[in-house]
Amino acid sequence: MPDDEHGEHGENGENDQHGGLDGLRRQVQYLTDRTAIIDCIADHARGCDRHDLDLIAGTYHPDGVDEHGAKTNPGPEYGAWANTVHGATSQQHLHNITTHSCEIDGDVAHAESYVLVTLLSPDGRTATLINGRYLDRLERRDGIWKISLRRSTVELMLTADASALQTPVFQRQGYLKGTRDQHDLAYQRPLRLDSPAPARW
Repeated sequence: MPDDEHGEHGENGENDQHGGLDGLRRQVQYLTDRTAIIDCIADHARGCDRHDLDLIAGTYHPDGVDEHGAKTNPGPEYGAWANTVHGATSQQHLHNITTHSCEIDGDVAHAESYVLVTLLSPDGRTATLINGRYLDRLERRDGIWKISLRRSTVELMLTADASALQTPVFQRQGYLKGTRDQHDLAYQRPLRLDSPAPARW
């Protein structure tokens, strides 16, 4: 038995086996960084679906770059290009971030995020499903993580019948429908049941 009243944990109560306070600080910093990185990637997806230019631009550093196929945009200008493309080819779309991995090395992180994109055609009768990945290099500058470079892949694309959305059986259900602007209920603070819905099917 150790003579010291603090025992094997040392005079500060630190457990050397697990790195003590320094190890705890590293773990907390890692979790803080990971949360900030996934929040950045989620904000980008949300900004695309709501056509929120400020939200999209805020996920890139001023000198950030985005590559989507043959098109390469300055990151802060990506939103305007994406909104134009999405607006011309669909009436609704959702960007769903699924599998996500990230390696952090100091102020630089490399993330791979699988994305499932669904787009409803302008006439509402067909849907396009796109599977791909976002390959991101993010940097922490002035304590804030943002995208420095994004390269996008497409792994699968298919179309499906979406005409069920047009049927009386579905439309009688009265489900809420998202809007591509800040009238969407996701922006409402506080969210209230008695607030008029901006759109329903």
